[in-house]
Amino acid sequence: MSATATQAAAAASTGAEEKTEGPIARMIEQQTARLPSDTFLWAALGSIAASAALQIAGKQKVSLFVGQWVAPFLLLGVYNKIVKVAGSDQLSQ
Repeated sequence: MSATATQAAAAASTGAEEKTEGPIARMIEQQTARLPSDTFLWAALGSIAASAALQIAGKQKVSLFVGQWVAPFLLLGVYNKIVKVAGSDQLSQ
């Protein structure tokens, strides 16, 4: 049994419908997967350092704004890793 047939059988046994990604989502995931995973970690660490430096410089509002970039960078890193490991659309392959 091929991998696609196995996946289709698993989806049928769990009651899941076969859904595929749209062309825009597929294109974004292909581009995102090209970035090294640690890019997002370094971006998060950089925003922490920049936020701390701005806080020391007395620019509290800008510091808080830059400090809020940490979570989105880490979430983008998780998304990047998932796309690399699981693929964007296993059912269409």
